[in-house]
Order: sequence, then C-alpha cells, then structure tokens
Amino acid sequence: MSSTSYPKDATDWRGLFIKNLLEALAEHPELKLSYWGPPGEIPSTVNYSCLPAESVWLSALLERGGIAHVLSQGGIQRLITPSKLLWSLRSAYRRSPQPDLYHINWLQNALPLWGTRQPAIISVLGSDLGLLKLPGMAMTLRQVFRQRRTILAPNAEWMEAELKQHFADVAEIMPIPFGIDRKWFQLERSWPQSEKNKWLVILRLTKKKIGPLFEWGKEFFTENNELHLFGPMQEELTIPDWIHYHGPSHPTELLPWFAEAAGMITLSQHDEGRPQVLLEAMAAGLPIIASTLPAHDDLLSHGETGYLCNAREDFINALSKLSTPEVNLQVGQQARHWVKEHIGTWEDCAQRYMAAYRLLL
Repeated sequence: MSSTSYPKDATDWRGLFIKNLLEALAEHPELKLSYWGPPGEIPSTVNYSCLPAESVWLSALLERGGIAHVLSQGGIQRLITPSKLLWSLRSAYRRSPQPDLYHINWLQNALPLWGTRQPAIISVLGSDLGLLKLPGMAMTLRQVFRQRRTILAPNAEWMEAELKQHFADVAEIMPIPFGIDRKWFQLERSWPQSEKNKWLVILRLTKKKIGPLFEWGKEFFTENNELHLFGPMQEELTIPDWIHYHGPSHPTELLPWFAEAAGMITLSQHDEGRPQVLLEAMAAGLPIIASTLPAHDDLLSHGETGYLCNAREDFINALSKLSTPEVNLQVGQQARHWVKEHIGTWEDCAQRYMAAYRLLL
C-alpha cells in the first residue's frame, strides 16, 4: 500500500483515514501487508517499506502541507516535488520481493506503476478528479491500467460516472466507501443544555473551503449562537472576530464538541470527495448543513439527514429549523441510521477491500 499522508503520532490529524484503514486491514491473518508512506505509528504486523531517506523526505513534504499544497503554491517546487515523489514511488514499486497486488491511494501515485504487471486497486478521492483535467493525464493513466488488471475504487458513488467515462474499458470501477471509527457511533448526544447553541466548522482553511461562510453567517451568529472553527490555516485568511477559531485539532479532542454542538456546517466550494469529518458527524447524530456540491448531494438527503443550501436564505432557514430541539435530534438520528447502514466501521471497510483483493487475484 502506498500513500503520501499519514499521522506522525497520536495527536496528528493528517492522513488519519489511511492509518485507520491500515490498522483494519492488518487484522486479517491472510494478508501480508507492506506500507510505503510518511512514518508514524504503523501496526506491528505491517512491514514499513520506506528507505530512511524516503521516510525523511516524505515527513518534510507533509510538514509543507502535502503534495497538493505544494502544487497550489507554484514556483520551481511545483515541478521538482512531484518529480521526486514519482521517482521514489517508481523505485518502491520495483523493489524485491514483488507483491501479489498493489493498493494505491490517490490516482497520481499510480503513474509510477508503468512497466509493472501486478494487479492494482486504486482508491480515488475527490481531489483526483481535478488531476484528470490536466492535459494527457487520463490518457497516461489509461496506459498504466492497460498493463494489469485494475480496480478503481472511489470512496463515494458520485465519482463513478466520470471514472467510467475515462476508464470503463481498461479498469473496473467499484466504489468502496471508507469506514468510521466506532467511537463516533458510541457517542451519546442530547440537545445542548447551554444558553448558546454551538455550531462547528471543521476543515482546512482556504478561501474555497470556507466559501461564503463569513458573509452568510455574520448576522446569525450573535448572542444565542456561536460558531466554532477548527482546522489548519493553509491560506492567509482574516477570520472575523465573531468566530471562535481554535486552530488544528485531532478527532479525539473533538468528541466533547460533537456531544454538545447544535450542528456542523460546511459551505465549501472545493473539489470534495466524501469528507471524513461529515461521516463522523453523521455517525455521532450531529446534523449537517452543507453547500450543494456533488459530494454533499451524494451524502445528504435534504430535510431528512441534513440540509443542503446554495443561497444565504437557504442557509439561514436551515439554521433556524435545526435550532428547534425536536427537528435537530430527529435529523441527527436519521443521519446516524443512514451512515450505519450504508457506510459502517473501518472493519466493514476492510472487508470491502478484502473482497476486492480476492477479485483481483
């Protein structure tokens, strides 16, 4: 398995979903798993296959914000860094002993498979669809997939149509949702007892991720409603003084917030896949208000498991409805039921991947 993101320790939020997946897969005795990616707390039954120099370089890349952040900054590093990454992956994929199959996270990490023949399953995230807009990228990936049996596994069903358009004749498209940590399902949530309703926004801080939140929310979040913002600052943004900004946070630190919050908000205009934090909120019974993006439309049923909005009036209306305890708790429970039935835990996710591995072999 290869990845370019992984938490360095128990307090790090970056790439936590990769760690959760790796730990769930490591429980299967029939699987002998090697992992190539940034260092961290790797399960004892998993072989860490990075060379020392690769490990150091990947850690430094993650501290700079990861490959996507480096590409967004421009300059000479926009050329040097991805070239270094692809060359390192090419070396890793060709080391002895050769695996029975590859499990690649993110489409760009599949490019160095060129020239190998082993089957591959490639987890596709929302940001990968932006990669396909680059000239010649889809054509190059098609040639890589032709050389082997390939499963493309988007983590949300809404990506399936576009992947089929590009790759249906050279790969099998099989959506495989990621899982959710059991602790979110176990969270007991009741209507907040404090005088003020606390609403949560949890994301990486960029202009596209924030969307129209600052403009739409400034009149609502006053005396009786507080907006609490969590996440790393990845672009220089001026945060209004009516927002309570807490900086980056780890899911463990967010558990108490989920228990007492009135709801979660995301007005992102970014290319989202299926944000893990939204799945966790649904599992905790926390209602969501989200912008109308394919990723959000695919996840939420408007008025039943959350609210979708593309105008300020829709946003304020959703906030008002969820300020009613009966509506709030009902929507939250319906969201929890849906996500339990359709997504499940990381153990459920591992079983889905194990089935795909068997199919490839």
